Amino acid sequence: MFVKICGITREDDALLAVAMGADAVGFTFAPSKRQIAPAIARDIVKRLPPEILTVGVFRDEASSRVVDIVNSAGLRAAQLHGHESAETTRWIRQRVPFVIKAFAAGDSALEHAASYGPDAILIDSPHPGSGEVFDWSLAEERPDGLRIILAGGLTPANVGDAIARVGPWGVDVASGVEADRGEPGQKDALKVKAFVEAARAAAPVGYRADETVEPYDWMRDDAL
Repeated sequence: MFVKICGITREDDALLAVAMGADAVGFTFAPSKRQIAPAIARDIVKRLPPEILTVGVFRDEASSRVVDIVNSAGLRAAQLHGHESAETTRWIRQRVPFVIKAFAAGDSALEHAASYGPDAILIDSPHPGSGEVFDWSLAEERPDGLRIILAGGLTPANVGDAIARVGPWGVDVASGVEADRGEPGQKDALKVKAFVEAARAAAPVGYRADETVEPYDWMRDDAL
């Protein structure tokens, strides 16, 4: 099960996520209480193993700036979390190794998600970043043939049920693994460990045997 820990603001938390078995870490460049400067993200990325998918999260940002930040910060992926058009998403994908396009649960645009040309799509709460759980039945109706990442209010306690209900390729968490009394973005080691373990335990039998849902290899030569 692909696991992404998002809203990273500190080097210690990025290293923690990697140590606990996360496949990807996300840095939020869109306005948010977890927003991070590209220069700080670049310094953190330099400390991470090359096999970790490092993701920049953007919302309605100029496409040229998305590409510039991803490349200058040494990131491997862009997550587009706004109202980016299919044309804009495809343009960015031509210049960035891996693109995740986010959609709100129940969004009619999900029917045409394949036309955006993403490597994966993320289905989130209608209020991204709120930590709110949405009706998972809304994520059951999704296009075939696309890698689905589920987000929105996930925690170590409910991620297993969410995976069993929706059957995604991966899961994404931010506030659900944060310290109760820490600063925004600060992760709790026990919560991160529990989340990764619960997500992996909930992966269906044969998950990696089906090549249609096998984790994408962003280290391939033709992916760079």
